[in-house]
Amino acid sequence: MARYYIDCRDYPSPDIHCTVALSADSEEELLEAAVQHAIQVHGHADNTEFREQIRREFKHGTPPG
Repeated sequence: MARYYIDCRDYPSPDIHCTVALSADSEEELLEAAVQHAIQVHGHADNTEFREQIRREFKHGTPPG
């Protein structure tokens, strides 16, 4: 089974120095976790365009240590 991840360290912000990396076995599970993190921690709004943007940034494998 493929594993997917997204890592906040790949998208540095001058205000929030977030080092969270999220991974999951499915894109849908990862999308839900990433959107919730982005809303709660980074203040993003949940909408279709934002979800598509996040999904495009998914990588295969596991985040580097």
